[in-house]
Amino acid sequence: QVQLVESGGGLVQAGDSLRLSCAASGRTFSRYHMGWFRQAPGKERELVAHITSGGSTYYVDSVKGRLTISRDNAKNTVYLQMNSLKPEDTAVYYCAARGPGKLIYDYWGQGTQVTVSS
Repeated sequence: QVQLVESGGGLVQAGDSLRLSCAASGRTFSRYHMGWFRQAPGKERELVAHITSGGSTYYVDSVKGRLTISRDNAKNTVYLQMNSLKPEDTAVYYCAARGPGKLIYDYWGQGTQVTVSS
């Protein structure tokens, strides 16, 4: 079992930065692939970025060059650094964990709201 708790969301202006954090429980955090998803009002949840247990990263095209995912296995934490924020980045951001060899994300946090005003 993995429990995930996000923090760091808030209300910012366009062009500002935020760093989201996701603290995970458990002693095997380093083995999990981690993802950040977001869901805007009226839209489906989408994968924004993910990082494998080995540190390889993926980003959706709309955030490349602005968002950076990273992990600190010693702290059981994954981060999402968000720069040059745009109003279209407004959404609830969720952290998720996928076990080794799994194809779906098994564990989810409660979400943190990010609102970007123009």
